[in-house]
Amino acid sequence: MSRRAVLAATAAAAGAAALPTAAQPAPTTRHRVAIVTGSSRGIGAATAKRLARDGHAVTVNCVANRELAAGVVRDIERAGGRAIWVQADVSDPRAVQRLFDENERAFGGVDVVVSNAGVMRLAPFRDMSDEDFARMMDVNQKGSFQVLREAARRVRDGGRIVTLSSSITQLRTGTYGPYAATKAAQEIYAAILAKELEGRMVSVNALAPGVVNTTLFTDGKTPQQIAGFAQRTPHKRLGEPGDIADVIAGLCSRDGAWINGQTVFANGGIV
Repeated sequence: MSRRAVLAATAAAAGAAALPTAAQPAPTTRHRVAIVTGSSRGIGAATAKRLARDGHAVTVNCVANRELAAGVVRDIERAGGRAIWVQADVSDPRAVQRLFDENERAFGGVDVVVSNAGVMRLAPFRDMSDEDFARMMDVNQKGSFQVLREAARRVRDGGRIVTLSSSITQLRTGTYGPYAATKAAQEIYAAILAKELEGRMVSVNALAPGVVNTTLFTDGKTPQQIAGFAQRTPHKRLGEPGDIADVIAGLCSRDGAWINGQTVFANGGIV
């Protein structure tokens, strides 16, 4: 085939791909719906509020912090948005199904799923208890799988799926071994799920925050330890939940469609 024929065929294929089809809806934030797991506080709460500000109806999720989850919903509603909260432990597959069911009853479907729920237990390998190891596996690794599985079944064409990894997969700091392993799994999940959803225009990514000023990071650390982590970033500060929510919102926006199957590091340059 001549070079001119190749160029003509390429242009024709590109033009055909640009035509709207049933499997390629034009994503807009108006009337779009998001589920954010683990969103009663921290990164999850900031993400729920940011997506609501961008026009999404949001289902907020918690395990135990019901008052905090209700507070996130009140904040969204006071700002003119729509939200509900659902108590569900992502380590329980039936609870995950109920979370999606409640969202569907309230809003009719889902376009964005952010798998953010997670726990962190830190100890050297020799000191890690079976209970702490099992809880991280149940919530972080199995729980996120169950959320992503339900998202794969229910997210509407043109949607977005984001799962939370961590920059600890690159930092590899002592005492973080099992936790880092559960977060590395998110990167594999996202890369493979993105391929499995081909043809549906659903973009799937992992987002890897660095050190963020949340209780998940700060609990159990001395002020000196926290300051030491902050000094390792070029910006000389911890990230804030809003910093991460902004990146997630970008991935979930219309402009984020071409980022797919990737791990996006949002860590202020710490790695």
